[in-house]
Amino acid sequence: MVLFAIVTVEFGGWSLLGLLTGEDGLTPFQEQFFRAGHGHAGVLLILALAFLVIAERASMSERSQFWLGITFLAGVLFQSGGFFLHLLLGEEGAASAGTWVTRGGAVLLAIALVSLGMGVLRDARRGAALQTDT
Repeated sequence: MVLFAIVTVEFGGWSLLGLLTGEDGLTPFQEQFFRAGHGHAGVLLILALAFLVIAERASMSERSQFWLGITFLAGVLFQSGGFFLHLLLGEEGAASAGTWVTRGGAVLLAIALVSLGMGVLRDARRGAALQTDT
C-alpha cells in the first residue's frame, strides 16, 4: 500500500511542475502549501517503509502491527493532506481546518512512533533478560 502511495507523490510532483510552469501558475501562498504537503507526503511515506519493517522485526503481534500501521498511515495522510486543505480553504496568516488536520496528523504520527519505540524497547529488554538467564 505504501509503495503505491509513493506513486501518488510522484504524480503530485508532476502536477506541481505543471502548475509552476503553466500560464495560470500558483500564488506564492498556494505554492508554499503545495510544496509543504508534497514534501511531507514524500518524506513520511519513505519513513513508513522503515516503520513497517521495524514493526515486523519488533516481535509485535500482527494485530498491533496492523493498528500501528493504520495509525501511522492515517497520520501521513492527515499531516500532508492538511497542507493541501489549507491551500484550498486557508488564508495567509490565519489558521484553517487544514491547520487542525495537519496537527492531528502529527499527533497520530507521534502515537504510532512512540508506540513502536516502546515495542522495540520491550523486545530489547526481553532479549537482554533471556541472555542473562542462560
